[in-house]
Amino acid sequence: MKKVRVGILFGGRSGEHEVSLLSAASVFKAIDQQKYDVVPIGITKEGRWVTASDAERLLHGKPLDHESRHLRAGDPDVTPGAAVLASGEAVVVPPEPRQAGMMPFQSDSAPTRRAADRAINVDIIFPVLHGTFGEDGTIQGLLELADLPYVGAGVLGSAAGMDKDIMKSLFRAAALPIVKHVTVLRGDWETEPKKVQKVVESKLKYPVFVKPANLGSSVGISKAHDRQELGPAIEEAARYDRKIVIEEGVGGKKQKAREIECAVLGNDQPEASVLGEIVPCKEFYDYDAKYLDEGSALIVPAKLSKAETKNARELAVHAFKAVDCSGLARVDFLMDPRTRKIFVNEINTMPGFTSISMYPKLWAASRLPYPELIERLIRLGLERHADKKKNQYTRQ
Repeated sequence: MKKVRVGILFGGRSGEHEVSLLSAASVFKAIDQQKYDVVPIGITKEGRWVTASDAERLLHGKPLDHESRHLRAGDPDVTPGAAVLASGEAVVVPPEPRQAGMMPFQSDSAPTRRAADRAINVDIIFPVLHGTFGEDGTIQGLLELADLPYVGAGVLGSAAGMDKDIMKSLFRAAALPIVKHVTVLRGDWETEPKKVQKVVESKLKYPVFVKPANLGSSVGISKAHDRQELGPAIEEAARYDRKIVIEEGVGGKKQKAREIECAVLGNDQPEASVLGEIVPCKEFYDYDAKYLDEGSALIVPAKLSKAETKNARELAVHAFKAVDCSGLARVDFLMDPRTRKIFVNEINTMPGFTSISMYPKLWAASRLPYPELIERLIRLGLERHADKKKNQYTRQ
């Protein structure tokens, strides 16, 4: 039987570039290469696509043969052996459509370039891309134009899941419990900061969490305990996006919310995993606590009652459907430690995917090991593409 050829797409222009490298290296190591032909496809921080051969060297932490500027995945002391992704001269063009007709992607490379240096000849793409330009519907749109199957949510689900403002609107429309929040624009903050401050304080109580609407891995997020900390927190979030979401802290000033997570898997009939809980080593689970600092604890399964567990798993599936997600997603909850009320905080349509990340750990605890999870996701991507092929786009 012919092997399925899987392109693992990693790197990208996002602030979560380094996280993507770690996730991709884990997938590359765990995927069943007796069953799949694997093609690593790297994208540099500058947006350059590197050849499969160079990408594979980079995933193994080996330098390119030609001169290049290396970008290391995190602190080498914290993530030893992490892959590096470099910007160089070897380039591939984005995938071309499988059928003749519209050809939106053209190579500017010389016609004499070897075909192996430019072709992306795969049956399905596994986009292990986190954040902007990878998880927000942009790469998904490119793959749709190329008529290539891919793992994960489509254009709409990815875009809606990425934008915390739109996501919360969809959650509210689906009658899901969400925390109090306001959304402000960077332009309004720059021109009328006192007015923005007044709006925030009229609707929310301190402490508040200030977030860029479109980013992940807790990049750009700050906790503001009072008015003095609000301005710098908004400034920090505004570095990353024109929309800033400000949420009222669950638990108030005296207690911290419990952070509960659930993994969801499937297309039209999604399933929820067991629940996990994160106990951060810092005041909240920011980027450093996730990827650099030691001490944060991941508790699987979360210590909740049967009724609370059932409720959260049902909410996770509803949240998945509310943003029209497919393939995979991790749904994050906040629980008030006093009232034990649970709120849907956000959905992540391409969560961290290393073997020790929460999403694979939750499925491992649900009796779906990491290699089998990868295989299941590939099947779901192929199934979704086959179902979409039933659509008719013309009247003839």
